[in-house]
Amino acid sequence: MKLVSSLLLAGALSLAATPVVTAQHNSSSPYHTRFAVDAPVILGLGAVNAFGLYRVQQKNGLNEAELAALNRNDVPKFDRFVAGNYSEKAQTASDIFCYGSLAAAPGLLALNPDIRGKYGQVMVLYLETMATSSAIFTSTVGNVYRYRPFLYGSEGTDRERSSKISTNSFFAGHTAHTATATFFAAKVFHDFNPNSPAQPYVWGAAAVVPAVVAYYRMEAGKHFLSDNLVGYAVGATVGVLVPQLHKTTSGRGLSVTPLQGVNVNGYSYGGLRLTKQL
Repeated sequence: MKLVSSLLLAGALSLAATPVVTAQHNSSSPYHTRFAVDAPVILGLGAVNAFGLYRVQQKNGLNEAELAALNRNDVPKFDRFVAGNYSEKAQTASDIFCYGSLAAAPGLLALNPDIRGKYGQVMVLYLETMATSSAIFTSTVGNVYRYRPFLYGSEGTDRERSSKISTNSFFAGHTAHTATATFFAAKVFHDFNPNSPAQPYVWGAAAVVPAVVAYYRMEAGKHFLSDNLVGYAVGATVGVLVPQLHKTTSGRGLSVTPLQGVNVNGYSYGGLRLTKQL
């Protein structure tokens, strides 16, 4: 499962990167970026990240009495099956999948000829997308105390159990950042190659890889199920939404059409319909 799942995104994007012989590569980009807009946004997100990390450093870990008072029965039922889990091997596996995907997603996009011609712009979008996800994550863990699942068991070193990092269970950062990277890669590939037959494989791989990370984070006792569900949702949303907000006007334009008819009470009506293409 480890080997197959970790290669899903790589295989799908590699397949997607193979050009069709008769295709004409698109020299234009579906995105619009401006230094005057995106640079301040990225700097602002960096500041939010820095403040979030500062807030994390101000947190306090649990003392021995507080650790002894933890009761797995206080954990919501849908999360309770994770309480007490601990595995260093699972933690290592989650690190490999997460950090590997952060590098593999943009790297594999460079293999696609259409994307490679606008790779500088894509990397700016990738930086902005990851910074957005990270800003949401650090702002959350810096202000929310939720104890990691392994604290409800007896395993883990004394340093781990008393660390302030052990209060950072909500939400799952590894899962969120992995989902951000994989869904960003799938979204960008989709926008540059809307008619590619590889679309189902790319999106499928994008969905599976962060799910694998979530599984290992639970096995490692680092996050509960709900932490991972929120992290997955945040990452996938940001990974798709940030590129979408940069789509060119032709993809985001408003259209106005006249509207008239008769309602259920028999009265006629007229007006205008505004349509915005996403």
